[in-house]
Amino acid sequence: MGQENLAGRSIAGFRLLERVGEGGTATVYRAEHHTHGRCAVKILRERLRNDPTAVKRFLREAGYGSRVRHPNVVRTYDYGDTDGLYYLALEWADGEPLADCVVRHGHLPALDVAHIVEQLAGALATAHAVGIIHRDLKPENIIYDESTRTVKLLDFGIARDAQEDPAARLTRTGFFVGTLQYVAPEALSGELVGEAADIYSLATITYHLLTGIHPYTGRSPRELFQKLLTEPPTPLNGAVEDLQFSRRLEEAVMKGLAREPAGRHLSVLEFAADLSRGAADQPSGPAKRGIFSLLGSIMGRRS
Repeated sequence: MGQENLAGRSIAGFRLLERVGEGGTATVYRAEHHTHGRCAVKILRERLRNDPTAVKRFLREAGYGSRVRHPNVVRTYDYGDTDGLYYLALEWADGEPLADCVVRHGHLPALDVAHIVEQLAGALATAHAVGIIHRDLKPENIIYDESTRTVKLLDFGIARDAQEDPAARLTRTGFFVGTLQYVAPEALSGELVGEAADIYSLATITYHLLTGIHPYTGRSPRELFQKLLTEPPTPLNGAVEDLQFSRRLEEAVMKGLAREPAGRHLSVLEFAADLSRGAADQPSGPAKRGIFSLLGSIMGRRS
């Protein structure tokens, strides 16, 4: 069976122009609307339309996203089902996944990272204020427009309502949700998580933007899983040999990566403010270690 292509059709007033992406659960189309202009429309994949759990998850994402109104969150225009098609119409965000930007540059200057995190923290604080925990923060779920230095957060597909009755959860206890490189340790058991889990994920993104690598690495998902549960993260100043960060910047990031939720910042906004203070101490761009610093390290290892 060939891939379904709905380009050329109109759904609830949104004219689908071309298919631009496909994930595990939905196909994304570039679309036009007489009021909203350019849009992105997600259509639940054909094989999932008769799966009640998949449909419920898809509509839940739409509902959660529509509750979060913030300039740095991709706006939800409409969602529902028509002619057996489940759809989610979203604001079209210019830019690229933040992950692609990191691949291209290797790492980003501290002040740029602080500016990105400040925007993301504002978006997350708005979500938290209405009881929504994102749970899947990662650079792939963030659109970055390098020309304007603005970000847009998207994908509330596995978000959770903090007020939700545990009996209504769509994931089984004992199974974590999220992306292993960015998920908080407390989420690995599949238990309910709070705002602190988003703080941890945001700190992991920050670490990755500053260094180009992750605070934990493993040769396999199993090894990475074990490290997340049992080992401390690599200190920021030990991540890349020729990159050096200010003490306050490192302290801010590592506090956000504390294993216990109580050891992290009290809110995403507090984390962003702490990071901004640390970035202000940082020379333009991450400073490369000087020759005397390198010699000191070498002599220290020999003694």
